[in-house]
Amino acid sequence: MPNTPPSPPIVPAGAAIESASFRVIEERAGDHSHYDPQQWNVVRRLIHTSGDFDFNGITHFHPEAILAATSAFLRGAPLVVDVEMIRAGVTQRRLEPLGVTVYQFNADPQVIALAKKEATTRTVQAVRTAWRQGLLEGGVAAVGNAPTALLEMIRLIKEENLRPALIIGVPVGFISAAESKEALMKVDEVPWISIQGSKGGSTLAVATLHALMDIALGKPH
Repeated sequence: MPNTPPSPPIVPAGAAIESASFRVIEERAGDHSHYDPQQWNVVRRLIHTSGDFDFNGITHFHPEAILAATSAFLRGAPLVVDVEMIRAGVTQRRLEPLGVTVYQFNADPQVIALAKKEATTRTVQAVRTAWRQGLLEGGVAAVGNAPTALLEMIRLIKEENLRPALIIGVPVGFISAAESKEALMKVDEVPWISIQGSKGGSTLAVATLHALMDIALGKPH
């Protein structure tokens, strides 16, 4: 599938506003010594995106998450996402230098047909499609909307020995979202980044990806 359409360049005024916002976050966030500097770059981006300082504390990292992400992006690993909003949100100015392609299969006719036939969600079948195509093995996965997609990835890790480079699991909501993230945070086999509780969403998945890509590109804010 094609990458996202070209994104507009950041104008100086926009960059200045962003920098000022990060300074405010640093002043107001309180103690964040429980995160290392690279982890804090991710958490700070989540706060910037959401306006919610709770992410300083409810964001959790597998110990190898940052290194796994940067290594994967620097070799141009595929990025598999659960919804179109994430695919559309990741900027070309980050994807192109890294050679990363974004994949999302929810609208694939075969995925839709299999979901009906097997009485599953589209996102479950989309994950299985990405797995069968070899995109998840060694790739980066980002789930911002569908707990069922995250649970299916965990099942594949446990039952089929799937080994993504990294899973960003931040589905939002009140039905299975918190539970799916708790299950991810118990995974030892694969690096992950997740958020405790019901908070999350596609915009936060994009924010996480942007922070990680900036680190890979040597441009952390």
